[in-house]
Amino acid sequence: MNILLGLVVTVVATTITVAAMLLVRRRAPEGSYFTDGDRASGVFGVLATGFSILLGFIIFLGFTSYDESRSGAETEATVVAQQVQTAQFLPDADADLTGELVCYARYVAGPEWDALAAETLGDRINPWGAAMYLTVSTLDPTSAVEQSAYDRWMAQTSDREQARIARIHGAEGIIPVPLWLALFVIAAVLFAYLLFFADPAEGPVTQGMLMGSVTVVISLLLLLLMFFDHPHGDGVGRLQPSAMERTLRLVDLQAEAVGLDVTPPCDDHGNAR
Repeated sequence: MNILLGLVVTVVATTITVAAMLLVRRRAPEGSYFTDGDRASGVFGVLATGFSILLGFIIFLGFTSYDESRSGAETEATVVAQQVQTAQFLPDADADLTGELVCYARYVAGPEWDALAAETLGDRINPWGAAMYLTVSTLDPTSAVEQSAYDRWMAQTSDREQARIARIHGAEGIIPVPLWLALFVIAAVLFAYLLFFADPAEGPVTQGMLMGSVTVVISLLLLLLMFFDHPHGDGVGRLQPSAMERTLRLVDLQAEAVGLDVTPPCDDHGNAR
């Protein structure tokens, strides 16, 4: 959800609730529907506090998931750059593995990231991860350097796969539907409770501020939670494949610096030629 859409949702929700408050105010008794305002305010404080604590805790969990996805993307990109260096010490497969690593990175920054944004990735794998596995499975390291590089490659592969899991784990949302339902029901209860504070003795601006301020705060918090629940996609603050794109640029610069000729078996989007 981008900022403009979030602003529209907040304005619409606030307009509806403020209009409801002013409409109820017309027929409300003077002093509100409550005969004991202090007791009613105390009950509302309990309701609002419980909701805010629950929502704050969930937002914290959502931010943790968001940060894990971001960190996973950074780690995955770093490991890919490291594996490019490791591949140069493996026997007879350095050129193939380097090209496949470039294709892996292009696929992450291209089709795979688009699938994450559209929430259609599912259980799909990166095909170039499988291609690298087939290439490495044919190797027969003999020297000490080759054996060390082979062991290092396998360890880095494990790190890369773990980082990929961290990157995509929040793609389909981490907050279950029952929790969303509970949040919206509690928010509706708070708004309904506020309507009983309608008081024709107070001015419409005061009554509108009473309802509008609560609506704006709750709406923004729920929108923030939706943002953290789906961290990939377009819009301000959404996760982008910046780390992997930076790795691709670094690999090109390093290959040029050492005179390495890399011909990836894929197009610019990571699709096999």
